[in-house]
Amino acid sequence: MRIDKRKNDQLRKITIHTHFLKNAHGSCLIEMGDTKVVCSASVEAKVPPFCKLEEKGWVTAEYGMLPASCSERIAREASKGKLSGRTQEIQRLIGRSLRSIVDLKKLKDRTIWLDADVIQGDGGTRTASITGCYIALEQAVQKLLIEGIITENPILDSVAAVSVGVVGGMPVLDLCYAEDSKAEVDMNVVMTGSGKLVEVQGTAEGKPFTELTLQKMLQLAKQGIRKLTAIQKKYVQS
Repeated sequence: MRIDKRKNDQLRKITIHTHFLKNAHGSCLIEMGDTKVVCSASVEAKVPPFCKLEEKGWVTAEYGMLPASCSERIAREASKGKLSGRTQEIQRLIGRSLRSIVDLKKLKDRTIWLDADVIQGDGGTRTASITGCYIALEQAVQKLLIEGIITENPILDSVAAVSVGVVGGMPVLDLCYAEDSKAEVDMNVVMTGSGKLVEVQGTAEGKPFTELTLQKMLQLAKQGIRKLTAIQKKYVQS
């Protein structure tokens, strides 16, 4: 029996509020259990220098956890004067994940900034950020198409992410913090709606795990992302 009484292959309760921010080109609040992330997309009429040479747009991301998002206050990284290694790793992951489904040539000379702000953390903040940022990206692209700023939809597929792991010797889906903190194996999987892998981050926290265990975790992740993709479609079309 899991801590929150879910089945091993069961996602936490998911709630999504679209168009959550007034001034963003696209936004949502995504809640996965007690993890809550505000995801937004902002469009900028310029690109990094290397994109100009290749005549393409750009998609990038920033990620942060608000001071009161966890039980103990998290100091703002701006006050420290630098980003932590964890923050840099996660925002690069978000950017890579969303760029994997975008034809950057069709964005022309625009940059889409994706911001993921964790207002409450209970495990899986990076995976919730990717899943929510896809919805914000879709909204922003639709706005660009309606306004005639771009003429072709650059989004080639959907993308979502979920955590899997081994807790008490059993592979489980979508770990909350209490499970994540004691997991024997911790893994994050990013996958497109068509079932292609974008990234797999897996670590044995104790003893090494077998290829069979890896296959079981990937299968759990695939099932979970299939469900997340169906939920995303509902909110993208609304």
